[in-house]
Amino acid sequence: MIRLFLLLPFFVFNLYACEGGYASCVQKVKDSHTLKNSGIYIPLQNQQRLVFSKTKPNAKILKYDKFLSLYLVKDTHPFAYPFDLNMRLQLGTALVDTKHAEEGKFTQEQIGLNNLAKYSEKLFYPALITSSCCSLEAIVTPRGIIDKKYISHFLKTKNSIYGDIGIRIEDKKNNVIVRASDPFFKHNPFKQGDCVRTFDGKRINNSAELMRLILFAKLDSRHRVKIKRGKESLLFDVKISKRYGGGELSDTFLERFGLYFDTNLSISKLSKKFKNYGLLKGDKLIQVNGAAVNTQDELRKYIQKNKDYSSLLFERDNFEFFVNIK
Repeated sequence: MIRLFLLLPFFVFNLYACEGGYASCVQKVKDSHTLKNSGIYIPLQNQQRLVFSKTKPNAKILKYDKFLSLYLVKDTHPFAYPFDLNMRLQLGTALVDTKHAEEGKFTQEQIGLNNLAKYSEKLFYPALITSSCCSLEAIVTPRGIIDKKYISHFLKTKNSIYGDIGIRIEDKKNNVIVRASDPFFKHNPFKQGDCVRTFDGKRINNSAELMRLILFAKLDSRHRVKIKRGKESLLFDVKISKRYGGGELSDTFLERFGLYFDTNLSISKLSKKFKNYGLLKGDKLIQVNGAAVNTQDELRKYIQKNKDYSSLLFERDNFEFFVNIK
């Protein structure tokens, strides 16, 4: 009798799992009130909910990731059958909301903070990606899919801080290539076009893998990175620094100084230092040292080639003005 009593909660917990397939997952999402117009509120154990929202939730916030817009909040009305995060290999997954499920598969892993994961089926928001046992596999956002490795990192770490070694990377012809190098990163040895071979002696197979190693690394830890530059092989000893931009934030390399932009290069956030220069939120950046810039990518490319960015041309209410930063 005692053994039966102990096993009972296990069977109750799995009320929605596996047997009903994805139809059960649809019902679970609906019953748990996980999806709302303003965001995604996933019930977890310990009376907590994992939230994706562009606005601050009306709840007690336990933790916040500004890069991925993730919150961990206290759940005052906990759902009896919370989601678990599936870290096992899963053969089948589906895109699930409160009305239907679309079976599919991941077609691209999440590459750092800027390039979220991709799926074989057309995405709809808000939605989850679950296993047939209704375990959480990923969160669907307007930018793409936050995969379970990043969700797990957020839930396990005390503070939502990511590591950086001053590079942005991409996959090219089965190689991991440095797409941009931060000129303001102290003692940055990397150059655009470098091919990354190993990280702490481990062969690097793709950008997604390398970005996790960097982003999830402990601040101030040291690592050895082997690269190929032309015909030359080089081994660098690098120190993990704090990441300032990326994801839901701009990523132009100026974030280190407290200057953030939206997709149109209008200032979305600025530190007190820049307010003292007369800049205001909403001012639009037009030129850097006489060169026109229209996107964050163009600004980042220009910044990495021209560290002296002292002359910035902004526009405010059809009035153009220069700000010279020393």
